[in-house]
Amino acid sequence: MIPRLLSSVVLLALAGCAAVPVEPTPAAPAVPQAAATVATIRAAAAGAGGELDVQPLRDPQVEDLRDAARQQEAAGQFAAAVTSLDEALQLNPDDPALLQERAEAAVLVGDHAGAESFARRAFEQGSQLGPLCRRHWATVRQMRYLAHDGAGARAAQQQLDACRVAPPARY
Repeated sequence: MIPRLLSSVVLLALAGCAAVPVEPTPAAPAVPQAAATVATIRAAAAGAGGELDVQPLRDPQVEDLRDAARQQEAAGQFAAAVTSLDEALQLNPDDPALLQERAEAAVLVGDHAGAESFARRAFEQGSQLGPLCRRHWATVRQMRYLAHDGAGARAAQQQLDACRVAPPARY
């Protein structure tokens, strides 16, 4: 009798546990990781000082759209930033800095293939030296890391290192 009673109590306790719905653990948000990736990309542009960095004259309409994209990104409106940058690219499709900003916006919305594509296109259109060049290859490197492509990430790092420009010698 006691073993039967004990087993009944155990079964009731287990049944009570099964009746409580188990909530799935929410996945970690991707935005903080994406923002950290973009911060890493932008940090690659930091130079040792004295490096030549030529900035072209810009179309005011394109600049307005770039400013809007920066504000939208700061407000966490990443899709809106993508839209603003796409509009700017319609006006100036070959601007390497604009293409790089679009690559970074692609990272923020989780479009890794697009990010790498924009970064490579920006490199092809740009001076292929200096801080912007480093951002292009840092983007490619980060996308290769996310794709678990170690060889591709190492190749991108070599390209990034080749972007460094020594300051002119002073006599």
